[in-house]
Amino acid sequence: MSALHDISVADLARRLKSRDVSAVEVAQHFLARGEAHGDLGAFLATDPEVTLAQARAADERIAAGDAAPLLGVPIAHKDIFVTRDFPTTAGSKMLAGYRSPFDATVVRKLAEAGMVTLGKLNCDEFAMGSSNENSAWGPVKNPWDTRRIPGGSSGGSAAAVAARLAPAATGTDTGGSIRQPASFCGITGIKPTYGRASRYGMIAYASSLDQAGPMARSAADCALLLSAMCGPDPDRDSTSLDTPAEDFTRALGGSLEGLRIGVPREFFGEGLAGDVRAAIEAALQQYEKLGARRVAVSLPRTELSIPVYYIIAPAEASSNLSRFDGVKFGHRAKQYADLLDMYRKTRAEGFGEEVKQRIMVGTYVLSHGYYDAYYLQAQKVRRMIADDFRRAFAECDVIAGPAAPTVAWQLGEHGSDPLADYLADIFTLPASLAGLPGMSIPCGLGAGGMPVGLQLIGSWFQEGRLLNAAHAFQQATDFHLQHPEGLS
Repeated sequence: MSALHDISVADLARRLKSRDVSAVEVAQHFLARGEAHGDLGAFLATDPEVTLAQARAADERIAAGDAAPLLGVPIAHKDIFVTRDFPTTAGSKMLAGYRSPFDATVVRKLAEAGMVTLGKLNCDEFAMGSSNENSAWGPVKNPWDTRRIPGGSSGGSAAAVAARLAPAATGTDTGGSIRQPASFCGITGIKPTYGRASRYGMIAYASSLDQAGPMARSAADCALLLSAMCGPDPDRDSTSLDTPAEDFTRALGGSLEGLRIGVPREFFGEGLAGDVRAAIEAALQQYEKLGARRVAVSLPRTELSIPVYYIIAPAEASSNLSRFDGVKFGHRAKQYADLLDMYRKTRAEGFGEEVKQRIMVGTYVLSHGYYDAYYLQAQKVRRMIADDFRRAFAECDVIAGPAAPTVAWQLGEHGSDPLADYLADIFTLPASLAGLPGMSIPCGLGAGGMPVGLQLIGSWFQEGRLLNAAHAFQQATDFHLQHPEGLS
């Protein structure tokens, strides 16, 4: 019989339902495993007492005949979601020791589904980064090669799932922070259409871009998790869409015969590494064997997505992070002369360098005399990027390409060149700016034996079609079953 950490979310749920294993036994197994591999830096906070209490409650529900599909299955949450039972820091000293009086809607929904929380996962500070090296609590290491980054900002989530420290995790995606770390760590992750999952209780970076999503080993597992996470939340989140929750598992198993897969020529330029290109090409050929048809499409403003994103996102961050001033909650400087001095010292001490940099950029582009020249123009180009996707989806059903230009790079490799991190987001940013659903699935190994992720992008509200396309690929291949060596 397979070890508990080698079992999928769906299989684990079936074993729990049949009472082959108890939720307490499963929780104990993963808690021990997380402690044994603490050197990866994936977890920021655990509380076995809280976790085991949730597991006992799940066992009671199972004994009473409750058949919820995720009942008793463990999950870990990115530390960007506020939680009552665990501290929430957003990877920042600014929130060291902070305890929220409520749970984020996504956390609450998954708890109501019966999932058991293992703890909180490391992330780039306030979700700002592509490598998980910006956390105030230290970097996360990629379990495939601990000298490399796991991707960011949901690097702790990706590493935890890849290392089998948790069967599933929550992540957030602002410009690719689910898809890129999923690619680098060889797991599956999906960002739904903007507004599908509530942002209530998700510490804001860029409000018009931030979106929660699940990270797991397979599309089938992500479909289960996404079904529980999504749904309207009008009383708490004004950006939540009035779209009923769906059972995304119903979309799985459909034929790909005749599916039109759009391949944007802009995703295959000079910046794409040869090993990644080869893995993506092999994946596209596999789709053709499954009955899909390749269609050439164009997303002509792909390169503009980088300057557009790095104007809009910092601008919104500048506004969102103004609340961290030492007055109501979070860090406060111990010594200061007056109120203004307290603001200055608190923010200087509490924020890391990347966060300060983005706040300064955002404040600049929103300032008098620059708003029209930068922020307003960026919003206009953002709409054009969405229009490019509309035209492309008139010719295809799903868009496919790389999730990142390269495999995961070495820790510290981009330390002297912050723009290199920004450029690594070029393939994930366009879908985020358009508010589209997107996912990454493992499709091979590249240089150094590191995972390569295939990005699939769907039209608005087409998560079911995306998940079915990913599931069909995973039924025909075993890339999603591969895992790092030395972590038994």
